[in-house]
Amino acid sequence: MRSKKIAWAAVLVAWAAISAPVWLRAKNFVKPEAKSAINYPAHDFHRDEQVAIAADPYDKPDKAKIFSINFDEHGLLPVFFVITNDGDHPVSINNLEITLVTGNHSKLTPITPEDIFRRLSNPQANTRPVPLPIPIPQKKVKGAVSKKEMDEIESAQFAAKAVEPHSTQSGFLFFDVAGISSPLEGASMEITGVVDAKGTELLFFEIPMDKYLNAPVNP
Repeated sequence: MRSKKIAWAAVLVAWAAISAPVWLRAKNFVKPEAKSAINYPAHDFHRDEQVAIAADPYDKPDKAKIFSINFDEHGLLPVFFVITNDGDHPVSINNLEITLVTGNHSKLTPITPEDIFRRLSNPQANTRPVPLPIPIPQKKVKGAVSKKEMDEIESAQFAAKAVEPHSTQSGFLFFDVAGISSPLEGASMEITGVVDAKGTELLFFEIPMDKYLNAPVNP
């Protein structure tokens, strides 16, 4: 009798796994473990302040598979953003400003989770800032963005406000690159707003993205 109960329990578990929605069966998102920023091909290191910043695009299928969402087909580019502070004092990044300047001089800033939800709900939605003196209100788009997808996007975001001594902070930035061919070729990422313990802003960081594109491919 006991063996029959065990057999029935196994059948029920297998049935539940098969009949569960795809989003429940999909693996949970796990953010990559960050290395020190100087270990990424595309980085800028300020030796005097002992602070390095790296940008690692997830533009290839083998890297992008960590997400359950295909950002590329929605015109979005995820970039793993890493800041390492090897100094003896914390640095503040509360007022960080990040701009991806493409080879054709388009200036892109990271979009918000709400912008990403809008794009996933409506592939035609424009998520770039409107270059007008008065912003035009954008209608909310109702779509089929699942709770799992929302959680994945929010947990992936770079959200640090400071970097403690001898530590690294990381997370993803998302850029709207719809309609831009080869957005990384000839591009650079410019970062300002890194402030030391005395309240002095560090000289801006500039990361040439060609360093990433031209890096040797690991076997």
